[in-house]
Amino acid sequence: MKALSSIEKVLDRIPTPCYVCEEELLEKNLKILDYVQQKSNAKILLALKGFAFYRTFDLIKEYLHGCSASGLYEAMLADEEMGKEIHTYSPAFKEKEIGAIAEISDHLIFNSFNQWQKFKDIAMPLSSCGIRVNPEVSSSPTDLYNPCAPYSRLGVTKKEFREDLLDGIEGLHFHALCEQNADALEKVLQGFEEKFGHLIPRMKWINMGGGHLITSPNYDVEKLIEIIKDFKQRYNDIEVYLEPGEAVGRNTGVLVATVLDIVHNGMDIAILDTSAEAHMPDTIIMPYRPEVRNAGKPGEKKYTYRLGGNTCLAGDIMGDYSFDEPLKVGDKIIFEDQMHYTIVKNTTFNGIKLPSLAILNKEGELNIIKEFGYVHYKRRL
Repeated sequence: MKALSSIEKVLDRIPTPCYVCEEELLEKNLKILDYVQQKSNAKILLALKGFAFYRTFDLIKEYLHGCSASGLYEAMLADEEMGKEIHTYSPAFKEKEIGAIAEISDHLIFNSFNQWQKFKDIAMPLSSCGIRVNPEVSSSPTDLYNPCAPYSRLGVTKKEFREDLLDGIEGLHFHALCEQNADALEKVLQGFEEKFGHLIPRMKWINMGGGHLITSPNYDVEKLIEIIKDFKQRYNDIEVYLEPGEAVGRNTGVLVATVLDIVHNGMDIAILDTSAEAHMPDTIIMPYRPEVRNAGKPGEKKYTYRLGGNTCLAGDIMGDYSFDEPLKVGDKIIFEDQMHYTIVKNTTFNGIKLPSLAILNKEGELNIIKEFGYVHYKRRL
C-alpha cells in the first residue's frame, strides 16, 4: 500500500476550502535560497506580491534578508511581521502615503524621474533611493507578465533616462523575468549592461528583481551563482539583490476542497466548494492546469471528471482529470502548489467563502490559523 503523505495523514481534519502550507517544504526552499546567498554574496528578499502568508515569517526571516513591497500596506506588513530590510517599489506613489513609506523603507525605488523629482526631498533623508529601468529585453512566456513588452509603463527606458537628474540616486532596479531560469537572467543582464552599464559604478546597489524560479528542480542554481559573482567582480563588489516571490512559496502547500455534487452533461462533472476564479485566479488568467494529487490526465485513469467551482461563472473550471476510483460527494480534492499568488489574489466573488489558512508544522501537527466567514465578505464591500 502506498504510504500517505503528510497532508493525507491529516486530511480528515482539514476544513474546506483551505490553503495548507507545509513548513518542511517551505524550509527546503529557503535553504536553497540561502545557499545562493552564501555562495554568491547576493541578498534575497521575499516579494510580498507573490507570498504574503505572514504567519510563516518567523521561519522565513531566519534565512532571507527582508521583503520587497509594492506600496504602503505591504511595507507596513513587512515592518510589523518581518522586521528586517524593506525595499519598496510602486509604479506611482501617492503624496499622502510617501512619507510613511519612506519612513519604513530601507530602499525606495521610483518608476519615473517625474516621481523622483516630486518626492526626492521627502525620500532622500529616510531611504536609499533608486530608479527602476526597463532593459527592453525579456523572454517572458506571456505579455501579461512581461514588464518589458512594448509600451510598458514599468521602468525607464534608455531613451527616456535622465542622467542629469541622478543626484541622490543610489541604485538601479530592473525586473524582466517570469518563472524563468538563469539563462534568461543572463540575456536580460546583457541588455541591462549595454544600456545602463556605464551608470553602475556610480551606484551602491543593483536590484535584479524577481521571476527567478530558483527552487524549481530544473533551475540552474550554479549558473545563477556564477552570474552574480561575475557581475559583482566586474563592478567592485556592488551590492546585489534578488526578490523572488514564487521561488519562496513554490510547492510549499496545497488547496484542499470537497466534492459537493456530481452532475452529468455529456461527461461527469464534480462541483467543489472552491473556485478557480476566486481562489486560484492564475489558473484562468495565465492560464494553466493545476495539478491534482493522485489524478491523471483525462482518460489516463478509469474515471474522468471535469472539476468545477461553486460560482455562477460558466468558465469557473479547474480542468478535466481522471481517477482510479469514482468520485463521491464528500471526497476531498488536493490541488498542488497553491500557496503563491493565491492568498494575495483571492476574492469573495459570488459571496463564496474564502479558504481557511493552515500550517502543517515540521512535527506533522496541523494548525488552523484562520477561518473566514460572512463578516469578512461584508467588510470588503
